[in-house]
Amino acid sequence: MQTELTLLVWSVALMFVQMLVAAFGATRQLGLATVVGNREKLPEVTGWAGRAQRAHRNMLENLVLFAPLVIVAVLANRTNETTALGAQLFFWARLVYAFVYVIGIPWVRTAVWAVSVLGLILVFSQLV
Repeated sequence: MQTELTLLVWSVALMFVQMLVAAFGATRQLGLATVVGNREKLPEVTGWAGRAQRAHRNMLENLVLFAPLVIVAVLANRTNETTALGAQLFFWARLVYAFVYVIGIPWVRTAVWAVSVLGLILVFSQLV
């Protein structure tokens, strides 16, 4: 499997783990009965659990951009060292981002996010 596709699969795995961490945090904070209910008018999840939810949402928003770029690059046979580097930057930055966000380090979080965006730009640059 090509590097870009491998990193796409690992990015999905990372998002899945982030979903589990966010669900665990919400359950721990709000209680199981609240979380398995209809979720109407849920209290806000705060602290590390709230940050885990926001990190997961952010990963979802970014994966929606990364996945089509990788798939188009592979289908169009436009993969090269630049697309591989872009995919690597995206995945590793997103992994670091998940930890940094949950821990709560704001400036570092934004810098790491910018690295992941650079990865998206690198893949995109090979398609236009």
